[in-house]
Amino acid sequence: MVSKLDNALAFQQQALGLRAYRQQVLASNIANADTPHYKARDIDFSAALKNAVAGRGNGDLALAASSPRHLGGVGTGAAPLLYRKETQSSVDGNTVDMDIERSQFAENAIHYEAGVAFITHQLRMMSAAMSTGQ
Repeated sequence: MVSKLDNALAFQQQALGLRAYRQQVLASNIANADTPHYKARDIDFSAALKNAVAGRGNGDLALAASSPRHLGGVGTGAAPLLYRKETQSSVDGNTVDMDIERSQFAENAIHYEAGVAFITHQLRMMSAAMSTGQ
């Protein structure tokens, strides 16, 4: 029974995880808007979700070590970070465009909230079906 519930919610769970990760990346861009030579980053959400659903790029990836003395760690396997194309040149080399970042941040937040609402609705429907014995 639990595996059926997990399978029913797996897509939305992966989508919410990627949305949360993207929100962190966008927040980092906004936080570094005044940092000289900072390059704005983002993920290709649709490609990352397709890879996650197909089982590619899901979970954490071990970091490569060039020496046995390096400490072990994990990198994010959620989605590769890409550099955002520069829309306006800056004297200090920073590529963050606050209008784009705020817009993407707000849009991503709306999609995240919609995903949470969808999962909440699905869980309520499943709970109602189990409590009525259907």
